[in-house]
Amino acid sequence: MIDVDYGRIQLKLDKLMAEQNISINKLAFRSEMQRTQLKAYIRNDIQRLDVAVLARLCYALQCNLEDIVEYIPPSNP
Repeated sequence: MIDVDYGRIQLKLDKLMAEQNISINKLAFRSEMQRTQLKAYIRNDIQRLDVAVLARLCYALQCNLEDIVEYIPPSNP
């Protein structure tokens, strides 16, 4: 099997939290998430995105999905 670079998905939670001046504790409370799970999302240290979690984050941050998720295309298509 050929290893193909399709690009990657990057979460922009840290930037959005800084813009809204919201702490990890407050966001964890609002989104009803464990801080450890939220930290993994902030660090982009997750393997699979959970749409329910993304919906909770959008609700808690009062934003759209595209404010949180960004597609980074491959460097050599």
